[in-house]
Amino acid sequence: MSATWLVTGAAGMLGQDVLVRLAGEGLTAVAADRAAMDIADPASVRAGFERHRPAVVVNCAAWTAVDDAESQEDAALRVNGTGPEVLAAACRAYGTVLLQVSTDYVFAGDAEKPYPEDAATGPRSAYGRTKLAGERAVLETLPDTGYVVRTAWLYGAGGPNFVRTMIKLEGVKDTLDVVDDQRGQPTWTADLAGLLVRLGQAALAGTAPAGVYHGTSGGETTWFGFTREIFRLLGADPARVRPTTSDAFVRPAPRPAFSVLGHDCWAAAGMEPVRDWREALAEAFPALLRAERP
Repeated sequence: MSATWLVTGAAGMLGQDVLVRLAGEGLTAVAADRAAMDIADPASVRAGFERHRPAVVVNCAAWTAVDDAESQEDAALRVNGTGPEVLAAACRAYGTVLLQVSTDYVFAGDAEKPYPEDAATGPRSAYGRTKLAGERAVLETLPDTGYVVRTAWLYGAGGPNFVRTMIKLEGVKDTLDVVDDQRGQPTWTADLAGLLVRLGQAALAGTAPAGVYHGTSGGETTWFGFTREIFRLLGADPARVRPTTSDAFVRPAPRPAFSVLGHDCWAAAGMEPVRDWREALAEAFPALLRAERP
């Protein structure tokens, strides 16, 4: 019997792509959305583990409403901190590998070169604090079988995201003002899903050291540069996208000015990091366009 993979947050944008990748690899997968498993409830998690006996858990469940977390930090912490803690305890009891998806928001966002995996954390938002709590719970509870994969600037066809919003706005706006003082790595959920599945396989084979990895695309850009590339792929004039600063879009939660992550730890696992963001966006674009303009 093949090993079972349990995917929490399975209805989300990343969870959907993880399930697609597992199916493509011929691996046995169980999709657990919020109704099927409350990851912060030990009884619910225990029942799921008893039923499915997973060899690997990919935790895609998360509170991702960054601004709402500022006023609802306890609710965000339940999902982002308590949830991974409960999953990690169950994984320890059942001998299960846990892949915990985390975020660039655990950093202060004020660096000038890519953050290495062991860089000091310093979240400046409630969302970042709650995700860091989840990271620590996994790494402390599962020193040998816990994997934290930080990502950023995710987009995909399976849910709302920046790319789909820009596709929509291109059709109704003459010009767009987009922030040019925040730098990061646009990352396709399908690419991240592939990375997570390969990492889980390497973990089962004992060839990937436990710990922190960075799951973002290669290269870097700003939201302004990202949008200009989206317009180019649409066949629209990139000059319709104009640069502006973060001061023009004040939000409850501060956004990291610098979200570029380093990828050195993949070499220890014998794996290649994600490809350049432009190459991924070009491949992803037809599905994104169909999702937004059916």
